Amino acid sequence: MALTFDNGEQVLCFHGPLLYEAKVLKAELWQDKAGFEDGSYYFVHYKGWKNTWDEWVPESRILKFTPENLQKQADLKDAVMVQKKAAQLKKSAAAAASGEGDTRKRKTREESAGAGLGVREREEEFLKRPEVKISIPESLKTRLVEEWEWVTKEHKLVPLPRTPTVQDILQSYSLVAPTYFSKHNATHLASTLAETLEGLRLYFDKALGNLLLYRFERQQYVDIRKRLVDKEVSAVYGAEHLLRMFVQLPSLIAHTNMEREAVSLLKDHFALVLEWMEENLESLFVKEGEYGGVPSEYLSGLRG
Repeated sequence: MALTFDNGEQVLCFHGPLLYEAKVLKAELWQDKAGFEDGSYYFVHYKGWKNTWDEWVPESRILKFTPENLQKQADLKDAVMVQKKAAQLKKSAAAAASGEGDTRKRKTREESAGAGLGVREREEEFLKRPEVKISIPESLKTRLVEEWEWVTKEHKLVPLPRTPTVQDILQSYSLVAPTYFSKHNATHLASTLAETLEGLRLYFDKALGNLLLYRFERQQYVDIRKRLVDKEVSAVYGAEHLLRMFVQLPSLIAHTNMEREAVSLLKDHFALVLEWMEENLESLFVKEGEYGGVPSEYLSGLRG
């Protein structure tokens, strides 16, 4: 197993829900280490932080220092700020309705005084949260690896627009979902089915351009958006990129404040969707022979 990051390398590292600039001080492969899964671990120093915050982190928390990942860092920061502002507005409205505005203002000033400490405490609380795991069926894992090789190594592209699209797939699943609920004694999921599928569609539309594309696919994304400017990407892309999103969902869920019960419901929904996708793999996914090669102009555009 090779190490992805080198000693002294500048990286971006997750700490809580945000990405911070950091430097790799040590890199090691750990095996049979009590309390840790086998894999690559890195001792990092966060830029501008005291050395007391230096820590060992798994490779899953580190990203390369690239323009794409810097944009992801900015997007995450913006998302957290939006959440904070929304929470503040909600609190203000509640205080006004209950006639406790003055009391809340005093409390807000007191809370602001300890804001610096509060950020660190929230980050520590985040790290203590239980890991969210979504089990990807083996045949779908194999498909992910194969597709990665076709796109990144053989320079092939999924033909777009896809049939069926992500919207088609979610709609098709919604029609058969009650059968899966009965099969797994999970009829309690019926009341949250529509909300869950709509959430998946919305997140796909937001995440595709930032999280779900390989570098070789970015020019295709730019081209298709110009051609189909009025269409959501969930009406253009299909199962291949939807499956990649399920790989990213644990990180997304971990960076929210959802209650355990809500997280459990989502995991149950996702497991059934993936089971259905596995059973319908042949009809949902593009076959290898249908992946398209690219003209020389496409490769020239990437180099440029």
